[in-house]
Amino acid sequence: MGGHHRGPGRDEPGRTPRAAWLVLAPIALLTLVAMVWLWPTGDVVPGDGQGSADQYDGRITSLERSECIEELTDDVNGCGTATVSLETPEDDPRDEPVDSAEVPLPNGPGAPEVEEGDDVVLILNETPDGESYAIVDHQRGTGLVVLAGAFVLAMVAFGRWRGVSALAGLGVTFLLLLYFVVPAILAGSPPLVAIVGSAAIMLTVLYLTHGLGATTTVAVLGTLASLTLTGLLSALAVSALHLTGVTDDLSLAVGMTQGVNTEGLLLAGIVIGSLGVLDDVTVTQSATVAELARANPAYGALQLFRAGSRVGRSHIASVVNTIVLAYAGSALPLLILIVANTESLGSVVTDQIIAQKVVRSVVATLGLVAAVPLTTGLAALVLRGAPEAPDETAATVSPQI
Repeated sequence: MGGHHRGPGRDEPGRTPRAAWLVLAPIALLTLVAMVWLWPTGDVVPGDGQGSADQYDGRITSLERSECIEELTDDVNGCGTATVSLETPEDDPRDEPVDSAEVPLPNGPGAPEVEEGDDVVLILNETPDGESYAIVDHQRGTGLVVLAGAFVLAMVAFGRWRGVSALAGLGVTFLLLLYFVVPAILAGSPPLVAIVGSAAIMLTVLYLTHGLGATTTVAVLGTLASLTLTGLLSALAVSALHLTGVTDDLSLAVGMTQGVNTEGLLLAGIVIGSLGVLDDVTVTQSATVAELARANPAYGALQLFRAGSRVGRSHIASVVNTIVLAYAGSALPLLILIVANTESLGSVVTDQIIAQKVVRSVVATLGLVAAVPLTTGLAALVLRGAPEAPDETAATVSPQI
């Protein structure tokens, strides 16, 4: 890092051509107009909670174990009861709040393993015999805060100001997802909202993280083009393969209780999921061409394109495996269940659950493959003949989050 901070854009070779800004400015304006048009109104309200049990926080003060009368099919904590001191929330719907309750020890698939002193989450069920509490989970708020703090410290300690800007970009991403994309989907907006939200995230985060300059602008244009192609390909694949977006109880519940178009939700997920890998590839390709142009200013556009493409091919080969493994890992329990209950491999692959993972992987890969030549070619045209930069201002590529 040279022991001092470089302002954003100081290490960018050359200036962004006027033609690039003439393309980028209308896109940014169109994105802003689309956000205003699709911005959710006050009509979006939380669900009334019907069909869901009230949750309470508590702490286990004592355990009383007993011998099981019948053998448990999935023994986690054994038989017995736990005495739990309950926290009373301000909006407690109970007519007569209680300070403690005696609840049975949780057992079964996914049941939390509990000990005395554990902070737990309970639900209140209405039964013919009266109210009944059950332990369903552990409280994780404190642990997540500690983990997030360690993440922030690591980013700032290693990345310094680049780390701070990356964290700011991450904050912008969450804000746009939570306050624009998700509420707009709940309000019934079309899948277009995912492309608009992704464009807004990319235009804000890339410049915030990497600074205003030629290489960032090239990466933005390459990402926009590849993201649009990804959206079109995903729409075509979902329609041609008759995918509904409903593969489990969660997606079914979202569609039934919130009235969300699950097919559109699938498209939105593919587009947003692809963005994180796309901007990594485009920023890397743009910065690679910039460094090649600095190292040999005599290189022409064709030489820069060929050299940058060789790096891009290696990058794509590794990223594709990463994408497939990420989707396979997220669907591993379902994959095991399907394989265990299906005789032929063909039936496994064509099952809608696996087919959706395949579509996500293939469409994201096609978008990445297109991103490399698009970004590399544009960077070669824009950055050719860049002057050699001093050592202390050599460009660095900050990692994507």
